[in-house]
Amino acid sequence: MKYDVIVVGGGHAGCEACLATSRLGNQTLLITGNIENIADMPCNPSIGGPAKGIIVREIDALGGEMAKNTDKSLLQLKMLNTKKGPAVRALRAQADKITYPQEMRRTLEKQKNLEIKEAMVEDLIIKDKKVMGVILANGEKIEAKTVILTTGTYLRAVILRGSKKTSCGPHGEEPSKFLSGKLKEYGFRIVRLKTGTPPRIEKETIDFTKASLEPGDNILRTFSLDTTPSYKIEEQVPCHLVYTTEETKKIIEENLEQSSMYGGYVEGVGPRYCPSIEDKIVRFSEKEKHQLFLEPESRYYNDIYIQGFSTSMPEEIQEKMVHSLPGLSQAKINKYAYAIEYDAIDPLDLKQSLETKIIENLFTAGQINGTSGYEEAAGQGLIAGINASLKLQGRNPLILKRNEAYIGVLIDDLVTKGTKEPYRMLTSRAEYRLLLRHDNADLRLRKYGYEVGLISEDCYQQFLEKEYRIKKVKEQLLETKITPTKNINEQLISLNTAILQDGISLYDLLKRPEITIEKLKTFISLPDEANILEQVEIEIKYEGYIKKANKEAERMLHLENMKIPEELNYDEVKNLASEALQKLKEIKPTSLGQASRISGVNPADISILMIYLKKEKML
Repeated sequence: MKYDVIVVGGGHAGCEACLATSRLGNQTLLITGNIENIADMPCNPSIGGPAKGIIVREIDALGGEMAKNTDKSLLQLKMLNTKKGPAVRALRAQADKITYPQEMRRTLEKQKNLEIKEAMVEDLIIKDKKVMGVILANGEKIEAKTVILTTGTYLRAVILRGSKKTSCGPHGEEPSKFLSGKLKEYGFRIVRLKTGTPPRIEKETIDFTKASLEPGDNILRTFSLDTTPSYKIEEQVPCHLVYTTEETKKIIEENLEQSSMYGGYVEGVGPRYCPSIEDKIVRFSEKEKHQLFLEPESRYYNDIYIQGFSTSMPEEIQEKMVHSLPGLSQAKINKYAYAIEYDAIDPLDLKQSLETKIIENLFTAGQINGTSGYEEAAGQGLIAGINASLKLQGRNPLILKRNEAYIGVLIDDLVTKGTKEPYRMLTSRAEYRLLLRHDNADLRLRKYGYEVGLISEDCYQQFLEKEYRIKKVKEQLLETKITPTKNINEQLISLNTAILQDGISLYDLLKRPEITIEKLKTFISLPDEANILEQVEIEIKYEGYIKKANKEAERMLHLENMKIPEELNYDEVKNLASEALQKLKEIKPTSLGQASRISGVNPADISILMIYLKKEKML
């Protein structure tokens, strides 16, 4: 049988990709090395966090699955940064490592147009620089119109602890030994990357009285816009906080050369923003201690994950390090920490659609593109699945702009700037983060999900109703005015705000820092829906900042709309700086906006390029 789409790899990127393509009517085959590892969580037991949590909301707004699946498998849920502004608030869930993959696999197995096959892909079928299918390790050939590679950390994977190297995946399974070599033969630039994971500790051997309690929120929440809470606040599983000690630091410093990284055994580049504990000790030597979170992995077994304590030290040194922590002097290690090295492609070899520049109809998503994290992988998988489907339909790809989504920032960074280390999404990477909030993901992206075909008509009508209600409440507040009567001023005093000298609309009154939308119910009847009121309050209170951000985004979009023809010969553009010429020829940006974000391309180069395009009537 010839498939419309073959997805290679059943991790978070692969799950979103195959669900998107099959839901859009394409006959899809998911090929994974081990069906039991579908949607596996080999590293941390959490979904979300700063920036990442907003990516999960964006996946949901577009019609993806990660948010819904997280809501089915919660151990604990909390909103981070609630004392800060809305731009940096994000949900973070402790997800059950047994339930999460079980629920995702159940979703895949029930999905129409989707088949799952357990096998190892070792090569691609290529004809005239177009992918035509895959070749399995046993020599079997399977044809497809498009292929999406989501191989995670399995390409020539090696586990490292000290000087010991083992060729295997995260759970000791067989890695993909030949596919990355074939990709290199086809012209892809292959990079070697590294990531790591902490030890897992037997819960009963930890003295939690030496740790600080970190409970979930006492407010019911959900990641998905379309589900209702299915957990009980009091049944959330707690996390705990501890800190490294002077003894921890001493053990690491005395044994630094025994770690894989500092002993010279590591070939790949590790993540700067998720460093190993030995890396933290070296890079931040002035710090007396580093915080660590003791996080439960499941309701079905007792492993505790030490968040922030990843290491590639030998097992005997790990024992000493763990026993130096408060409450863990008698701790039993159920699984030792490790570093893992793997191959990835240089993301500069990708288009913004996540189709590769080298082989047509071949898409890639997730850690093969140089990212780290479940959320970054899932976001890419969804976009790759959508764009593979759109290409089969002869439609233009979905390209999310930097002012529209963190997913847009993520992909644009990868394909424009590349990466030399595992890329992790941070709020600081988004220049329009006030526009890219947790609370407005549906207002930004649900229309795209509907237009693509992943959001149902009923769901979309509910969204339009929400938009309408937000608009009506804002109009109601703008039209309702209060005057400085004795009764009104007494009410304002009771709300701890200044009395009136002149009349004012409730819209403008809400702009006062001490006035919340709940307090306005003193003067007017408002709807009960918290999500409507939250949106109204944020849009009014931050109105000036939002307008400013939108103006800046419009200036950026002006350059974004100036498209660069694919056939442009940059050698004919005179006076470009040599570095700019080299980078433009390598990356081949699709617009002046993308060109302006390339490292080494300066504003003067953009002006020269713009003048040339206008002169040649290409703009």
